[in-house]
Amino acid sequence: MVRTCYGKALARLDKGSGDFATAADIEAEREILDVLGAARPHDGVLAEESGRTGPDGAQRVWLVDPLCGTLNFAARTMLASTNVALRVDGTTTVAACADPFADEVFWTDGTRSWVRHGGTDEPLLPSAKSGLVDVNLDPPFPNAPAFRAGRLLTDPGFTPPFRPRVVSTALAVAWVAAGRRAAYVTDGRMCDSVHFAAGIALCRAAGCVVTGLHGQPLDSGVGGLLVAADEETHRALSALIAKQFAAGHDEF
Repeated sequence: MVRTCYGKALARLDKGSGDFATAADIEAEREILDVLGAARPHDGVLAEESGRTGPDGAQRVWLVDPLCGTLNFAARTMLASTNVALRVDGTTTVAACADPFADEVFWTDGTRSWVRHGGTDEPLLPSAKSGLVDVNLDPPFPNAPAFRAGRLLTDPGFTPPFRPRVVSTALAVAWVAAGRRAAYVTDGRMCDSVHFAAGIALCRAAGCVVTGLHGQPLDSGVGGLLVAADEETHRALSALIAKQFAAGHDEF
């Protein structure tokens, strides 16, 4: 559905604060919910566009983001993903992140992670070799002014070890698990995040280091997300983030 809609003039649904959904978001979500409804009619669903559906208090809940990177997609930029994750009693057990344009599906059974292309699965192997760090610059910024992800890019300690990238889609989280990015950094709340649940599950199963901005467990403390391919990369970025919080003011 995402590929079918790409490049067409699409109706937009204004969601406020500069955010919007397109007809592609709505139709892709409908396709996913139809599949889940037929296969798992007693499960709950938390979806980006339609919200919560299904039985109250369901132990099994699907988190669905039909089109992550809507602004990219609407601007005819092929950087977007479709993310689905299953949470059972609060723990994500399986997840998939599909790149509709590269025809790749990153997926995990909760124990290991793979990428499927052309019908073949290959294991995901994190690596910090590229030195590329994706930084999410989209709002909201709940920890501003003490922390801004964009400020990392001006910190002299960020280079030479790293080089910034901004793709504005959670597909970049899956790329950390795949060894295509050294790390990913974003502000925001991760609790029940349809945007990040699948990518986080992929990275954990692949062996990445996944924490909040202070190195704390996700959904606690100041929130945010720091995913790194290895401990060394995580320590280096954690130090730069801690430096911002210690300064405690907005330098922009």
